[in-house]
Amino acid sequence: MKKKVYVSHSQGFDYKNELYKPIRKSSLNQEYDIILPHEKSDKLFSSKGFFKTDCNILVVEASYPKIGVGIEAGWADAYNVPIITMYKKGYKLSNSIQPMSKAIIQYESIEDMIAKLEKALSKT
Repeated sequence: MKKKVYVSHSQGFDYKNELYKPIRKSSLNQEYDIILPHEKSDKLFSSKGFFKTDCNILVVEASYPKIGVGIEAGWADAYNVPIITMYKKGYKLSNSIQPMSKAIIQYESIEDMIAKLEKALSKT
């Protein structure tokens, strides 16, 4: 059975083209069940219950900090879901998410993000 990986992010950037499309085009989908919460709907995804019962790994795109992303990371941490945090080079990573993160990825391009995410997921 594939591990379920939830991807948390701000809606303050073009996440569908910069995050969702590259992930869907990558080989990650063959190895993992990737949950992109706003892929088909802008409705609120009930992540708290998902972290408690079904989620194996949380990936946080933290280049654009938002309270909701921090709350989801807190829930995942409380339920012992490993967290992989990634952010674009040139952006500042929030100090509060760092101690919760099993891995922190700084990436320079979409290709770099996918390559580093694949590597981090394989170690989790």
